Amino acid sequence: MMRPTESPLARRSLRVAMLCLFGLAVLVSLASPAAAQKNKGKNKNAPPASGSSQPVITLPDEQAIDYLISEMLGAWQIGDVDRLHKAYGDDVIAVSGTWDPPLIGWQDFLRAYQQQRARMQRVRMDRLNTYIKVDGNIAWANYQWDFTGTVDGEPMDARGHTSLVLEKREGRWLIVHNHTSLVSQSRPVVPPVPTNAAPPESKSPAP
Repeated sequence: MMRPTESPLARRSLRVAMLCLFGLAVLVSLASPAAAQKNKGKNKNAPPASGSSQPVITLPDEQAIDYLISEMLGAWQIGDVDRLHKAYGDDVIAVSGTWDPPLIGWQDFLRAYQQQRARMQRVRMDRLNTYIKVDGNIAWANYQWDFTGTVDGEPMDARGHTSLVLEKREGRWLIVHNHTSLVSQSRPVVPPVPTNAAPPESKSPAP
């Protein structure tokens, strides 16, 4: 049986098709490593997936405690109870600048704080001369404070010292003892009261 004779045009078309297929295969083989290398570079610089863990920046202990005190005083001023609680251990003991019994535990501290904070407006607390000492998982801090604000509708200025004892628990520093001392307090001059009236009660904040 004789095969039909292929025309020169058919043979040329077949060669062209074969050359195109061969060239395409070479391009694919060359492009695959380049694409993989390119994707590797992209993946290296790409942000981690939303579910991946982010690196945690750990501050040195003294800086972490200083930051904690700033957060605590900021929360104290604006009345943010949740932020304030993050700075204190549930077993905290607090001694105020007034002649009151020590507050034992967070719940006692919280009740006293909320009663006190309800009497204040336009509160500002500045921290000065902070000293922090760390010894293992225990630390203590001392600082001076300068308070200005309105208490019971009257402007007030007060100054004092605070000493804190902190403990590192599960990698976090927490205040476990707070001792505040009131050094000075001033109110504006008020007109004299009648002799048969009782003098106004002195009320002092305990930061």
